[in-house]
Amino acid sequence: MSIKVDQSKCVGCGMCVNMCPKVFKMNSAGKSEVISQQDVDCARNAANSCPVEAIKAE
Repeated sequence: MSIKVDQSKCVGCGMCVNMCPKVFKMNSAGKSEVISQQDVDCARNAANSCPVEAIKAE
């Protein structure tokens, strides 16, 4: 399983961080980044909620 955030698509809305704070955090550029690969189910929910489809959870 792999969780990734496409930095070129991310707009920094923070929804994924609010949904899965153990998986995502906001980086210094104001964009989401993956901090853990442990909760793929939560990451999939975040991916489905991402307004710009920047998250891939496979």
